[in-house]
Amino acid sequence: MPIEHVGDYEIEYAGVKLASDRDNWAATVTIFGPSCNPMHRNPIFPCQRVLLDTVFHDEKSAEQEARKAAVEMLPHH
Repeated sequence: MPIEHVGDYEIEYAGVKLASDRDNWAATVTIFGPSCNPMHRNPIFPCQRVLLDTVFHDEKSAEQEARKAAVEMLPHH
């Protein structure tokens, strides 16, 4: 699962194989906000599927679109 820092935020995004469909992938995102303790991550958007109406034919495509969705969700992107 790729992790990227964008400003004060940390985003994790991934392509996840759909259990009900052997050939398709979904995009998932988790966003962590600033925290006063560097050992504690502050989840502001818990891990969940984004782009609900879209399935992808490979993991890489799902990851790329998940990253785009996560960046769009950040305040003042």
